[in-house]
Parts: sequence; structure tokens; C-alpha cells
Amino acid sequence: MRVEYSKRAIADLRNIAAYHLQSDDPRVAAAIETRIRNVVARIARSPESAPPVMQRPGIRVMLVLRYPYKIFYRVMDDRIRIVHIRHTARRPW
Repeated sequence: MRVEYSKRAIADLRNIAAYHLQSDDPRVAAAIETRIRNVVARIARSPESAPPVMQRPGIRVMLVLRYPYKIFYRVMDDRIRIVHIRHTARRPW
């Protein structure tokens, strides 16, 4: 299934990259990027596999294992829309 990113999700990715490039070894930033890409690919292959967010109808959430991020997305007829990527220490949505 085709994947698209909301403006908010793109900003989230930029902020995640900037933070980790500034705070960590560049290899850590690259590893996080790879993991997020792999999780998005898994979402594209099996979009209904993640649990729905009860407080947000139509939204599902997938954990980025090994790194403290969640990917929130919406399954649409012909595509998946990544709506938000959030650190797990922040409020749930």
C-alpha cells in the first residue's frame, strides 16, 4: 500500500533527526531513521496489524521497538497516511 506523510509527521521526522544528530553519535540517528523506515514498511505490508487508538477514531499506533517512538497512522482506501511520530515519554497523542 502507498504511504504518505502529513506535514506534522514530516516535521516530527525533521525534529527527531535534528535532536539525535545534535545529541548523539550520527550512527544513532541513522539507526533510528532505519528503524522508523522499517516500521513504516511493515505498516504498509500489514496496515491493520497495529491496535487502534481508542481516543482517536480511525487512527492506529505502531511502536518503534528499540527506540522510544510511536507512529500514528490512518488506513485509507488506497493509502496509509502517517499522521504523527511521537516520543513515548510525551503525552499519548
